[in-house]
Parts: sequence; C-alpha cells; structure tokens
Amino acid sequence: MQDKETKEMLADLVWLNAVIATELIQITENSSAILRKSPPPASCRAEHQALRETALAMAERYRPGTMLARHLGEHQ
Repeated sequence: MQDKETKEMLADLVWLNAVIATELIQITENSSAILRKSPPPASCRAEHQALRETALAMAERYRPGTMLARHLGEHQ
C-alpha cells in the first residue's frame, strides 16, 4: 500500500511543480512587459511557450485531464 501512496504523492508533486513553473513563466512575462512597457521579445515568448509545453506534458503524464491545459491556453 505504501508504494502506491508514494507513487501518488510523487505524481501530485510533479503536477504541482508544473503548475508552479508555468505560473512563474507567466509572472516573468508579465513583469517584463510592465518594465519594458511592451511585450517581451518574440524569442523569449517562443522559448517560454516551449517550456510551458514541456511542463504541461509532464503534468499530463501524471495527472491527465486537469484544467492546466485550458488555463495555460488562456494565459496572455
């Protein structure tokens, strides 16, 4: 039983870390836009999108079907 509980806990932690990572990326983009008074450079936005997709893939592997994908689609 403990092995299953450990796997569930690790899956929860992977998912939670993916959420935190994607939110930090968004905070970074928003802060950059505020300081620059313009959007971040296109190269940064593209790299950030790739990082978001990687984090989302990890989250979906261990906790499929959460609202994280929809939430990330609404980030601007």
